[in-house]
Amino acid sequence: MIGFALRRLAWVLPNIVILTFLLFATTSGWLGSPAAMMLGTDASPAAIAELNARFGFDDPIVVQYLRWAGGALTGEFGRSYSTQQPVAAMIAPAFPVTIELAFWAILLAVVTSVGLNSLVVARRLIGAVSTGFSIIGVTIPNFMLGATLITIFSVWLGWLPTTGWVPWEDGAGLHLKHLIQPVVTLFAFYFGSFSMVYRAEYRAVERQLFVRVAAAKGLSDSAVSFRHVLPSAVLPVITYVGLTLGQLVGGAVVTETVFSIPGLGRLFVTAIGSYDYPVMLAVGSIILVGVMVTNLLADLALAAMNPQIRL
Repeated sequence: MIGFALRRLAWVLPNIVILTFLLFATTSGWLGSPAAMMLGTDASPAAIAELNARFGFDDPIVVQYLRWAGGALTGEFGRSYSTQQPVAAMIAPAFPVTIELAFWAILLAVVTSVGLNSLVVARRLIGAVSTGFSIIGVTIPNFMLGATLITIFSVWLGWLPTTGWVPWEDGAGLHLKHLIQPVVTLFAFYFGSFSMVYRAEYRAVERQLFVRVAAAKGLSDSAVSFRHVLPSAVLPVITYVGLTLGQLVGGAVVTETVFSIPGLGRLFVTAIGSYDYPVMLAVGSIILVGVMVTNLLADLALAAMNPQIRL
């Protein structure tokens, strides 16, 4: 297992370097001269040239990347062009918000999709309903579902707050009220996609010989489902969780914008609107590294459950 982990880590680290360099080069090339952006449209060419020389904006792109990467490894991402705040100070409160949204959405999606499709009673009673919700979750856009939830539960019924975010320290009840609709909006897509993947694999495993033998021995339907079918059928879901994290980023951006949640997604959108290069680069790099690391963890979990993958 250790050898497999080291091989996967040796693959991940170079990819992180390559992808962050491409992000750095693309972002800096797209936005143009950082000095001109910092000084404004009225700045003279001499002032722009002086600032370029002072901060090394005229250095080769590789040199600039190495300088930025060295600071990023210590948590130093520079200062925001629009607010002049340290970028790390802007990211610090937004990061746990996005992590919490993603955690609850993925956890609930995995538990409900696997549970509803593994419980024999649930498959018989609400199988068609679960399939219908899966299709709806996959097809309906995040912004539309979020707006619909706000209209029904906030405007018409008045049960939940419309937008905003309340931290845990201001009250667990208020925090959960603000959390429900954004989590459901993110959860819907993942419930649909995870259910479809798990259901297809479940039916394939169910037809295999070892499952039929277990049923022939007199085990109950629930025992066959949870002891024999689920451990094999859940493996593609673990892989799919890692592969869909990129989509989670897009969903978080839309969801946080719809519900005015101060997470990384909303911070990223704000930075794009103001051409705030340091913030864009920092958030983009954190998201990129997060996706790569989570894929690595998914691979390690899969290898732990299926020893054949380690070979």
